[in-house]
Amino acid sequence: MIIVPEREIADLMTREAAFEAVENVFAAMAAEQAYNFPVVREAIGHVEALYGFKGGFDRAGMTLGLKAGGYWPNNLETQGIINHQSTVFLFDPDTGRVSAMVGGNLLTALRTAAASSVSIKHLARDDAKVMGMIGAGHQATFQLRAALEQRAFEKVIGWNLHPEMLGNLEKVADEAGVPFEAVELDGMTEADVIISITSSFDEILTTGHVSPGTHLACMGTDTAGKQEVAPALLSKSKVFTDEVAQSISIGEAQHAIAAGLIRGEDITQIGAVINGAHPGRSSDEDVTLFDGTGVGLQDLAVAASVVDLAVKSGVAIEVDV
Repeated sequence: MIIVPEREIADLMTREAAFEAVENVFAAMAAEQAYNFPVVREAIGHVEALYGFKGGFDRAGMTLGLKAGGYWPNNLETQGIINHQSTVFLFDPDTGRVSAMVGGNLLTALRTAAASSVSIKHLARDDAKVMGMIGAGHQATFQLRAALEQRAFEKVIGWNLHPEMLGNLEKVADEAGVPFEAVELDGMTEADVIISITSSFDEILTTGHVSPGTHLACMGTDTAGKQEVAPALLSKSKVFTDEVAQSISIGEAQHAIAAGLIRGEDITQIGAVINGAHPGRSSDEDVTLFDGTGVGLQDLAVAASVVDLAVKSGVAIEVDV
């Protein structure tokens, strides 16, 4: 078995490699060459933690495995470590033997950012100039870095429940040479692309905050009950997702489905756009929405990629099991 510790990931995995891995696995899912297993995600009744498993099998990439981990909301304050903690396990699909254990914290951040940037590549208007951010936490910085590589953005605007955190976004914008402006939610109408990445259980963004032609990537809702946007916004959008089953059960679409505003048949896998089976955006006036729930296959794809890189660079640890 190969072990790639968390400490090695930053020097191995690039945004470009994460993007390619995620784009390929989304395409494989839409082509029915890869599928995800049902998600297990539970409150464990201890330190307010959410813990679970995401897994799947990619026949195209011959990748089998799972990610174990979750969200410990008090970690940063009490332990000085990030709140999201996870580890990826890969198995040989021919024999079932464990083949790798990979630190999943940075990989989760990179694959989540890659998913939204894949949606921007395939669904945002080509002339998008203003990038909008809802949320300014740890994951938001990864989202913004990846998003700024997809279009020639000329400005970043941001909103956060706690405005003092907006400096995180401003720093990333400054690094990219793009001006940053803090706005109220009404100011999001200026944005051509909006990424929401919060842990909210109440709607933040409504139809009045979004202009025609905008692309939204809703990346924070991955658990029953969580919510970032108003259900009516989905009914007025062309809705895309990573995995339809997750979108309607634990994603942003769960609320619009419950309200009877959309049906599961109204949601399209982003992989169908990547494969050319669906046109995606049909006009500059369309509001497109990507419901990024986070699928196990994303984790497996980036983990398999980093294992290959670790072996080539000589930092992989090999152990007998």
